[in-house]
Amino acid sequence: MIKPEISKDDIKSIYITIGKNVKNARKKKGMTQLQLSMSIGHKAVGTVSMCELCLNGKHFNIEHLIKIANALDCSVVDFFKDIKVK
Repeated sequence: MIKPEISKDDIKSIYITIGKNVKNARKKKGMTQLQLSMSIGHKAVGTVSMCELCLNGKHFNIEHLIKIANALDCSVVDFFKDIKVK
């Protein structure tokens, strides 16, 4: 059986959910965007801020998510909760 393609809207929805999950995990640990940014090797909050909100097409990549999971002492899987793929 051929599976249907995932639409661009579905992908954007996935990125938005991942961003929200990262934000929730960060806040749960009491970490600011700047602290998280610095802990993953960035000197400013731009990447974390824009990726948490999925602004201007910016989103976390797998390297970001692995580094963030390490910084927040959680599992990468936590960032994928509540994702629904049709």
